[in-house]
Parts: sequence; structure tokens; C-alpha cells
Amino acid sequence: MKKEKIIIGSRGSALALWQANFVKKEIEKKNKYISIEIKIIKTKGDKILDVALSKIGDKGLFTKELEKELLNGTIDIAVHSLKDLQTDIPEGLKLAAVTKRHKVEDVLIAKKKGITIWDLKEGAIVATGSLRRRAQLLHLRPDLKIVELRGNVPTRIEKFLSSNWDAIVLARAGVERLKLNKYISSFIPLEEILPAVGQGALGIEINSNNKIVEEIVKEVNDENTFLAIKAERALLKYLEGGCQIPIGAYGEVKSNGLYIDAIVASVDGAVTFRKKARGSKNNPEKLGETLAKDLLKAGAYEVIKEIFNEKRN
Repeated sequence: MKKEKIIIGSRGSALALWQANFVKKEIEKKNKYISIEIKIIKTKGDKILDVALSKIGDKGLFTKELEKELLNGTIDIAVHSLKDLQTDIPEGLKLAAVTKRHKVEDVLIAKKKGITIWDLKEGAIVATGSLRRRAQLLHLRPDLKIVELRGNVPTRIEKFLSSNWDAIVLARAGVERLKLNKYISSFIPLEEILPAVGQGALGIEINSNNKIVEEIVKEVNDENTFLAIKAERALLKYLEGGCQIPIGAYGEVKSNGLYIDAIVASVDGAVTFRKKARGSKNNPEKLGETLAKDLLKAGAYEVIKEIFNEKRN
């Protein structure tokens, strides 16, 4: 029997290639009549490394070029770190599957093992490229000095090791997938810092017309992760968030329903609104939107409005 050939589009970083190869292996495990090739595509986010993500203000920063190739039919699948995938997916494309989620916490990388956020000295310098991390760190420790950090995971760790910074914060999933665990000083509990929407999960995006590929990728979908992600992404979409607003969220399917915990913060971390909700896993989007409305009512609307007004000025 002739093998069906599938092309996966991926960014070229070590982590992106790990993700693409992981999906490749998962598909091949389920279907021996498929041959898979990985095509490396450079995105805008890979080219602009000297500007803060929040200042570039492009929601498709790490996805647009991959999506163009999907629409043109030059690739069959785009594999994304789900936290990079904007909530508005272009017409003609769809998020067809989501892999089982890795542990979602952020990690602290400091000069010694065992150091937590609370052990950092007064006025310690912590580097991160994420507004979400910046805001939540400052909420916990207003004395910290936060500096900007961009680049892929190994590059960020290298920058830290050759700097005078006291710590950096990264996603646990990326560090562990690249087997860089030895650099982790401590895991940051979800009670202290909530992850980005979709953190730890991989999204498989396809052309909506490609029914053959849709059937193939369904086999690697993790239903509970997909339900949690749908709730988180609905919340983010309702709040109109992206890289420009500090929003964290974590959804989880348990035996008695779907739970979601979310935070909206001011950039300086001085004002935060955090709420939780539980609902039916049969309607995850509704749960996400309901929690978003609760956050807005509690006062998050003013924080979001202020951030958008600052961006315009």
C-alpha cells in the first residue's frame, strides 16, 4: 500500500522542532501508512528579537507564516505551542487537535537550586518577555526589578548565565521538553502565578477542507486537554487579550466538571482580579465566557481599558 505523505510546518527553534517531531511520532504510531516530512518556516516573531512582544502588537506573531502555507496547501499541518495561537483563527483553517498537556507551571531559574520567588533578595533583577509573568511577579514582589528577555529557551538560559540577573522565569513545559531540567531552581505554584492560556499543550492546525488530514490528527487528540483549552481560549477571546494584556488562565477537567481559574492584572501588578468557576465540560466556551464576564464585572474592565488606552497613546 502506498504511503500517504503529510507535511508538517514548524518554526525552526529547538523547541518548535521538538514539538513537530513529537506530533510526527504520535501520528506515525497510530498509522503506519503515513510518511511525514517537516518543513521549517520562519515567522515574524523569529525575525524580530530586539523588541518586547507586547510592543510588536501582532497577534499572529509566531503563526501567520505557517497559516499562509496551510491556506496555500504547501503544508498539511501546522504545529503550534498553543499559547502562541491567536484566538481568532483565519477563515479556511481550524484547530483540529490538541495533544495531552504537559505540566503547566512556570519555573524559576536562578543561580542556585531550591531558590523560590520568596528567596530572591530585595530588589532582585528578574528577566522575562511576558507581561503576564511580569504583572504576577510584581504583584507578589513589588520590589523586584523586571527586565526584558526574548529569544528561544536555550538562548534565554544562556543570556541568564552570562548576566548579572538574579533569575529568569520560563514555562516548565519548554524547559523539560528540551531536557534542560538541571537549570530549574523551583516550580512556581499555580496559586502564585497562573500560566498563559494554552500553556503546556500543542495545537494542531489544518486547512478546514483537508478532511483526510482531519481524520488522521483526530487520533492524537486529547479530549480533556481540548475541553480545558476551549474554555481558556473563550475567556481570552472575550477579554480581547493576547500578548498585550496580562491574563493568566488554567482549565482542568475533573470527575465532577470543568474548572477554570483566571487572572487579569495591571502591567505593574498593583491591581489584580482573580476568579474561579466550575461548569459542564459539554459547553467549555460558555464557562470561559461566563468567567470572563465575572472578571470584567469585578473591575478587570477598567484595567483592560487603561492598557488599551496606553497602547493607543
